[in-house]
Amino acid sequence: MTGPMGDLPSDDDKLGLPPADTPDLPPDDASGLPPEEQPGIPETATPDADPAGSEQVPGWQAILRGLGPRGLALKIGAPVLALLISLLITMGVLRLAGADPVSSMQSMIDYGTTSNSVVDILNRATRYYLSAIAVAIGFRMALFNIGVDGQYRLAALLAASLGGAVTLPAPFGQMLVIVAAMVIGGAWASIAGLLKVARGVSEVISTIMLNAIATGIIAYLLNTDRLAANRPGSNNVATPDLPSSGRIGPLNGFLSNLGIDLPGRLYGLLPLAIVIGIVFWVVINRTRFGFDLKISGLSPTAAQASGVSAGRMIVITMVLSGVVAGLIGMPELLGASYNYSLNFPAGLGFTGITVALLGRNHPVGIALAAILFAFLDQSSDILQEVNVPKEIVGVMQGVVVLTVVIVYELVRRWEIRLQQKNVASELAAGHTVATEAAK
Repeated sequence: MTGPMGDLPSDDDKLGLPPADTPDLPPDDASGLPPEEQPGIPETATPDADPAGSEQVPGWQAILRGLGPRGLALKIGAPVLALLISLLITMGVLRLAGADPVSSMQSMIDYGTTSNSVVDILNRATRYYLSAIAVAIGFRMALFNIGVDGQYRLAALLAASLGGAVTLPAPFGQMLVIVAAMVIGGAWASIAGLLKVARGVSEVISTIMLNAIATGIIAYLLNTDRLAANRPGSNNVATPDLPSSGRIGPLNGFLSNLGIDLPGRLYGLLPLAIVIGIVFWVVINRTRFGFDLKISGLSPTAAQASGVSAGRMIVITMVLSGVVAGLIGMPELLGASYNYSLNFPAGLGFTGITVALLGRNHPVGIALAAILFAFLDQSSDILQEVNVPKEIVGVMQGVVVLTVVIVYELVRRWEIRLQQKNVASELAAGHTVATEAAK
């Protein structure tokens, strides 16, 4: 045996025994095949590959990180099967509620596909999409950022106050508000990352507490004695309105040039949400940073051994999640309300968690999930006209998410067992080839 001091004597040498006869073993490449074609030899890992096979990931991490079937047929079949099952369960719930499932579904579809509803659905989906991307960034490292709701609301309030107090020519006015919201969201989220690295505080606990603190800060600042003023003719209070140079117009004019006329105002920041989704996919799946992020989430000790600081990756991931969270309120602030008031949309961060899980942390899946949730929210208004409580939509959304998560996990486990059988067969075949070559 060779050590740092040179060749060390074996136990046989110490006892004065002659060296034992050992049979000649075939070399590793006794099969005569090149290394890349030998059975049982894994392929070289690439940045977009799963750093540790799905079978090595606990179930809860697989759900957070959006792991699922690898085969194309299963990737398509699993969500379709899950949606069909959830549809049947939903129809059963509607029947138990005393409503006709078929007529209720038809009413929702008819109302949700009108021109006005389509615009509202796209506007809702834009906010849901940004929220889900912010959550998915943490999920890819198995970090549960529940604080997205507080991050975007605090960022929207302070950015709206800054934009209302400073008048800059376009596009600098819009850029000021957007950049300020991103910085504030990232800074607020960094607190949870630093607490986890420095003190080992779970991000779940810290982000929940930060949500409560953000709510208190917003209630303190959104006051007529501080950042807000009374709205004429109402009991509402709001920050000063953004100047016209700080607003972003709707996409209706651009779409009209393409021959698409919409009755309502479509958020002008919809393209920004699309760009964020593309950047998210490229960074996570096609860069070294994305590979390091996934490795750090799977095994911090292994990441540390390979030269990647897991603590640093945790802080960076939380900051990036908060940066995207800061954008959630921008479509509404810059394109519709132009101020932050008591009526500003709340709860989008929690919806983003659900949408991210449903979309399996993939930009395309998140987009489809955001549109589905926006459709259900929009079409819930018509249910009261057919004597169905609109709260039934919340039950429907929960059923969809639970069904998709369960079906994906069952399919993932089935595929893992199938892969294990294939690997065992390949190893057995490789052992047979090596044994025959040795003879």
